[in-house]
Amino acid sequence: MYDIVLAFITSFLLTFFAIPSIISVARKKELVDEPGERRAHSISTPSLGGIAIFAGTIFSIILWTPFKFFGDLQYILCAFIIIFLIGAKDDIDPIAANRKIIGQIFAASILIFFSKIRLTSFYGIFGITEVPILLSILVTFFIIILIINAFNLIDGINGLSGSIGVLMAFTFGTWFYLVGRVEMASISFALAGSVIAFLYYNITPAKIFMGDTGSLLLGLVASILAISFIEHHRVIYSTPYAQYAVKAPPAVAAGILMLPLFDTLRVFVSRMLKGQSPFKPDRNHIHHLLLDLGYSHMQATAILIMVNIGFIIIVYKFQGMGTLNLLIALLVMASLLVSFVIIIRNIKTKKMQKSYK
Repeated sequence: MYDIVLAFITSFLLTFFAIPSIISVARKKELVDEPGERRAHSISTPSLGGIAIFAGTIFSIILWTPFKFFGDLQYILCAFIIIFLIGAKDDIDPIAANRKIIGQIFAASILIFFSKIRLTSFYGIFGITEVPILLSILVTFFIIILIINAFNLIDGINGLSGSIGVLMAFTFGTWFYLVGRVEMASISFALAGSVIAFLYYNITPAKIFMGDTGSLLLGLVASILAISFIEHHRVIYSTPYAQYAVKAPPAVAAGILMLPLFDTLRVFVSRMLKGQSPFKPDRNHIHHLLLDLGYSHMQATAILIMVNIGFIIIVYKFQGMGTLNLLIALLVMASLLVSFVIIIRNIKTKKMQKSYK
């Protein structure tokens, strides 16, 4: 317990005191995110906050994680560094989406083949339990890349990606602590401490953005925690912590990450149906819809955080429905919520157009 608390405090303090210096250097070197057509901000803002998040998180993990219980930590840290380098390069000198994906695949390969972070069961979805190794590898690649990019794509307004990251880290971290997985709990709370410190500077008016360096790291950690959460249920019943097992692990993990996962899948499908690249930027994300309704950055962030908390409560309360049924229910509820927002946005747009005539 003490290691987890110290990991949280250490990462918070290091990130909190590092960010002012990063802001100063970024402004002097003009490493800022400029306003634009798709941007939700109106002034030049440094976008290197992810460097402080990375530094605080990795320093705290190395200092406080019990290595004797976590022999594969070296490989996870290697994946962290790869994602950090990709994000930092993109924040300083933007790179093509396909090159970022190649780097993400490299990081995912280390996790899958060296850390053995891999989904090996579908828990009865479509009648499948044990997954053949090739399918297991392919599905795990897809999940890791999806979650990494999900956090990257929702990082469009102040506080959103960071707040979702904190919610995710606290939820998974608390569960890992309860089931005796101290190493995973340490990673979770180290990340949470860093991101909370960052959010102090990111609330409106934002002094700094996390950039790709931060959002990609959040996504990578989220994918590691989600897959480990699902996989640990294969052995938890033979441990003294069986009372903390959930009945539909994949659906519960999806519920914890519902906002970034659903919004990313929705915009990807929407773009592909239009014959566009799924990575083509647009203003169709859920946070853009809320901004169009007149909500401020922080109001939109608060609404979306409450919605995600609602999904976590729902998957916990209704885990007895079974994995597939619960996943379908989540998709239906999320689709209805987004459809409602789009309808209200369209009605408001029509009224504004009529008023200009």
